Amino acid sequence: MTITLAPMEGVVDVYMRDMLTKVGGFDLCVTEFVRVSQVVAPDEWFYKYCPELKTDGKTQNGIPVHVQLMGGEADVMAMNAGHAAYELKAPGIDLNFGCPAKAVNRHMAGAALLQWPEKLYDIAHAVKQAMPDDVPLSAKMRLGFEDKSLAIENAQNLVAAGVEKLTVHARTKLEGYKAPAHWEWIARIREAVDIRVVANGEVWSPEDAKECLKVSGCTDIMIGRGAIARPSLAREIKGGDFAQWPEVMGWLQSYCANMLDTDRPKWGEGRMKQWIKLLGRTYPEAKVLFDEVKLLKDPNLIYDVVSKKATAA
Repeated sequence: MTITLAPMEGVVDVYMRDMLTKVGGFDLCVTEFVRVSQVVAPDEWFYKYCPELKTDGKTQNGIPVHVQLMGGEADVMAMNAGHAAYELKAPGIDLNFGCPAKAVNRHMAGAALLQWPEKLYDIAHAVKQAMPDDVPLSAKMRLGFEDKSLAIENAQNLVAAGVEKLTVHARTKLEGYKAPAHWEWIARIREAVDIRVVANGEVWSPEDAKECLKVSGCTDIMIGRGAIARPSLAREIKGGDFAQWPEVMGWLQSYCANMLDTDRPKWGEGRMKQWIKLLGRTYPEAKVLFDEVKLLKDPNLIYDVVSKKATAA
């Protein structure tokens, strides 16, 4: 089986990818979406979301990182995919048809496009034609926008357009991230297409992963929030050990140190707190830590608290 780290916008940045792939278990990463419109984005825009393009498209641990594109104009998506694949040597391109954010959907991108299967075909076909044959094209979709009535047609259109791998988040846009995830619908889609289908949604533990693969019939899985809340989840799914709190604190300290090196202090503050809060789902100690840092505005002060806790652990 393969495990992919999900393209979580605002969460899985280059630092999180580097850290989680070092923990182990992941075979592939996908970037936060690169939003494109009207023109080919400058190289700096791609490097912002995928600095790994400067290191052969891999994390420091050697795990490939595919670039995810999001947009609603077929020709613009194609131009950007071609540029990323030919000029920037992206090892793979992924198309976003799953983002549920209102700001995205208002501009006819992400999950909003699931209302028009023909648009999915046009975008994916144009992108496929613009890419080298040896660079894989994948897509990620939800089960639909407001309902699941177009789920199979959307998947089949993407396959007909040339998508070689399809990740299915087992909820509609309207369902957001509310439990449960409808893994049985992934099975229906998998049976209707002839390419590899990757299951995604509501996997928080190795037991969840086992049940998801059983119900969906898939052999591959993508995990996102589960891996942030439980950093050793991917390696556990593959038979490795659960990370104890002192080990997690070491990773957290390293991540927060990286946040201090960015040129966006406010960005660093938010991402430090965000990860600590998500860790609280697995580790009671993280809830205590979050209470200590939640009112702090200076990322240096947050780092100081984390560093002291890491030393004590």
